[in-house]
Amino acid sequence: MPRAGAALPRPGWRVPRPVWALPPVAVLGLILLHPLGLVVQQSLSPERGGGAFGGYAEVLGSAAFRDALGTTVWLAAGATVGCLVLGFFLALVIAFVPFPGAKAVAKFVDVFLSFPSFLVTLALLFVYGTVGMANGLWTGVTGAAEGPFHFLATPWGVLLAEITYFTPFVMRPLLAAFSQMETAQLEAASSLGAGPGRIVRQVILPEARPALAAGGSLVLVMCLNEFGIVLFTGAKGVTTLPTLIYGKAILEADYPAACVVAVVNIAISVGLFGLYRVVSKRAGA
Repeated sequence: MPRAGAALPRPGWRVPRPVWALPPVAVLGLILLHPLGLVVQQSLSPERGGGAFGGYAEVLGSAAFRDALGTTVWLAAGATVGCLVLGFFLALVIAFVPFPGAKAVAKFVDVFLSFPSFLVTLALLFVYGTVGMANGLWTGVTGAAEGPFHFLATPWGVLLAEITYFTPFVMRPLLAAFSQMETAQLEAASSLGAGPGRIVRQVILPEARPALAAGGSLVLVMCLNEFGIVLFTGAKGVTTLPTLIYGKAILEADYPAACVVAVVNIAISVGLFGLYRVVSKRAGA
């Protein structure tokens, strides 16, 4: 029996800490890094020869890739700007304009984040699709053969769907930032004669900038990789990098070219995700 207060003997052999890291690293490597490695390897093995980077030169120099990259960039940038403007306005109303059900609306924003993107696009198709409610109402009233609403199958329809789906991702950090604001600042500005517009510009907006930057960075990354919205809108003339990968791999069975586009898409996404992490860290600070 050891004496009271005596230290218990330590075991003579302990597992080094780096050893404990091996199982999770091995699992992550098998699940994530191994498939990515196969994609990179396939992208460096063009079927038509030309060296390891021959596939990159061919794909990156093609008009299809340039068009897809341009479409992806402008859709992602346009959706991000639209989400920032609409998200800031809606979060401002929910946080500072008292109305019945404001808390319920804020809770719904959290629930909306769990919805899949194709579900929102499907809802838009029910309303504005070729055989949707709006066209049905139009033909019922006017007796026309078809309705005038066909914009969902255009780039503007894809942009509208992306703004509709991704706006709550901007609203969520804004609502969190607004909930931490001191109401005394708003009351002091109002007592000094500042109008609502000036209060928003000089008091609320400076406090919201970190949250806007974090939410905008996240939306930009997600829009860059969005596939379901473009597919479900049926916009045949809209080809983004994800849909180009799908077309190369599934429709054309050109796997090396699909892997080249995938590697480029991953590189852009990782770079933007790094930007998002930096911005989010600063916003948290």
